[in-house]
Amino acid sequence: MTVWFMYIALGAFAGVLAGLLGVGGGLVIVPVLTFIFTSQHLPEGHILHLALGTSLASIMFTSVSSLRAHHLRGAVDWQVVRRISFGIMAGTFGGSWVAAQLSTRFLKGFFVIFLYTVAVQMLLNIRPKPHRQLPGRAALFGAGGLIGGVSSLVGIGGGSMSVPFLVWSNVAIHRAIGTSAAIGFPIALAGAVGYVINGLKVSLPPYSLGFVYLPALAGVAAVSVVTAPLGAKLAHSLPIDKLKKTFALLLLVMGTKMMLSLL
Repeated sequence: MTVWFMYIALGAFAGVLAGLLGVGGGLVIVPVLTFIFTSQHLPEGHILHLALGTSLASIMFTSVSSLRAHHLRGAVDWQVVRRISFGIMAGTFGGSWVAAQLSTRFLKGFFVIFLYTVAVQMLLNIRPKPHRQLPGRAALFGAGGLIGGVSSLVGIGGGSMSVPFLVWSNVAIHRAIGTSAAIGFPIALAGAVGYVINGLKVSLPPYSLGFVYLPALAGVAAVSVVTAPLGAKLAHSLPIDKLKKTFALLLLVMGTKMMLSLL
């Protein structure tokens, strides 16, 4: 029951984050699932693979709820979503195959570096200046491939990269967050499928579908789809910059805890 409560609480928090900051919740889901799976004594060599796959699978549900809420507020640029999605899906699916070949230790180290990078960016409010327009189809495909590839290695919906990219391309911040929420769905779909396929040939605990741990998916997804619209609503009324700095401190704490586990 304690584990189920942790899954549900994690889903509630991740859902709010998905709508509020456009980050998909994966930055929290992956480290927390890593801690939970470790306490459950799941296979140590595949704990992070399971956390990454389960995170992306849960973001499929969260992103649909979040993007719908942003769409109703007219904050999603669907033309951008259509043009970038092919690159996103190719990069994410390919990245999930690469991740399946890497060790948990390497993936954890990569995730910690990424977590620190995002946290520092949020704390110092580092964001690219909007000095250009959105690029053409070929450049968007390349940008989508890069965003998708990195997202698959860290189990996120790509918001920490797609939002700055869109702002850099002269998209207003609230519209960038809404569009990022929509972009999160193809990332999560391609990533989840990739982790399922690559995990089928591995000996994993019961209730696993490839590298997706179904009990965790059920607990996280069931609640996150309810709280994501709340986060989207709050995004239009709360001081986002101040909230990001508080969230950044949380990321630093979780990143440090993961780093210490490597030593």
